[in-house]
Amino acid sequence: MMQSINPATGQLVAEYPEHTPAQVEAILAGNHTALRCWRTHSVRERAACLHKAADILAERTQELAGLITLEMGKPVGEALAEIKRCVNVCRFYADSAEQMLAPEYPPGAPPDARIVFDPLGSVLAVMPWNFPLWQAMRCAAPALMAGNAFLLKHAPSVTGCALALEKVLAASGLPEDLFRVLVVAEDRVAGIIADARVRAVSLTGSCRAGAAVAEAAGRSLKKAVLELGGSDPFIVLEDADLDTAVHTAVGARFYNGGQTCVSAKRFLVARAVLARFEERMAKSVKLLKMGDPTHPEVRIGPMARSDLRRNLDRQVRESVSMGARVVVEGGPVDGPGFYFRPVVLSGVKPGMPVFDEEVFGPVASIISVTDAQEALRLANQTRFGLGASVWSRDVAKATKLASFVEAGTVAVNTLVKSDPRLPFGGVKDSGFGRELGRQGLMEFVNVKVMRIPG
Repeated sequence: MMQSINPATGQLVAEYPEHTPAQVEAILAGNHTALRCWRTHSVRERAACLHKAADILAERTQELAGLITLEMGKPVGEALAEIKRCVNVCRFYADSAEQMLAPEYPPGAPPDARIVFDPLGSVLAVMPWNFPLWQAMRCAAPALMAGNAFLLKHAPSVTGCALALEKVLAASGLPEDLFRVLVVAEDRVAGIIADARVRAVSLTGSCRAGAAVAEAAGRSLKKAVLELGGSDPFIVLEDADLDTAVHTAVGARFYNGGQTCVSAKRFLVARAVLARFEERMAKSVKLLKMGDPTHPEVRIGPMARSDLRRNLDRQVRESVSMGARVVVEGGPVDGPGFYFRPVVLSGVKPGMPVFDEEVFGPVASIISVTDAQEALRLANQTRFGLGASVWSRDVAKATKLASFVEAGTVAVNTLVKSDPRLPFGGVKDSGFGRELGRQGLMEFVNVKVMRIPG
């Protein structure tokens, strides 16, 4: 039985029975049948369905945002923004896929040759809880526009969100069963990947989950895309605009309660401006209002689960015991729900959990650096490589430094965030493959060469 728990109260929201083997078989069979129909639709016909899905999402914004807040504790303002992102990604691919999927005639190739892009088949998406609708739609929109069928295995705690999304897509004009939710436990995913009707898998989640899915996909020779954890460095050089850097730093670290893969987590600050950076960050963090996530003025809601809160508390306590200095004191809050008051640590060094591990919650780690070269070395001293940013008034210097940062996205003097128009993903233990942009659409197509005499 899958349980949905309200993180703000700790109370049970709903229980969902797991799909039986017979139900899973029926879903896979129906999905495969729908695929045969869908792949014959023109790109423009597919686009009409995606535009309709965007319309339904927009019409149901308040309801769906409320469900996100209920199931994972996201502040309602951020939940509303999440629905808007889902609308935008549907419209982007609906408007752009025809051009992206147009046949190509490579320069210098034989005159009878062209490259076309066919769907792979059914794509299984194994998605996390922290952006319940956005994570699913940023994968589903390009996969569907490419002519694939879609199977969603969501995190158990947001099963209600998954089923609500299934209803949205069912009402959009897609063939019946083309987008289906599988309510199954983690230990059944490998068996589903092995099914011949599933041709590819995409996972956003932990490194442990990514390794398991990659192993299962490899055994079955299936295409896989993995977007895993991050420990994004935020490099502040001594000539940075501190007011802008601090303002962005606080937003980047504490958005979604710090429960975001691609968010600033390690703040590498030049020693010359360290004291001022600490002071300004502390002042800003203390102003963040924590409380009931249904209230519009709240910036910090509860963490999504009690086990996540326990692990975050462990990371902070162990790091402090190893010499990290508390700049803003916080931690688990007594009472109902899974609240964790924001923490800012300084004097953080390699070897501490808040440096070495992914920190998934409202904790900021400040590391003092002597110069840009030490900042670069420490920025890259991580198993992850998802996002990063560099802050300096000297854009040329910052750009040169950014070019050596090992990450899928590096920003100079701006916030790192995903954009439907741009590919998104990481290197090292942050995964492989890309979502979004044309590259995200191309992940789940057969790049086929056709020779047609003229």
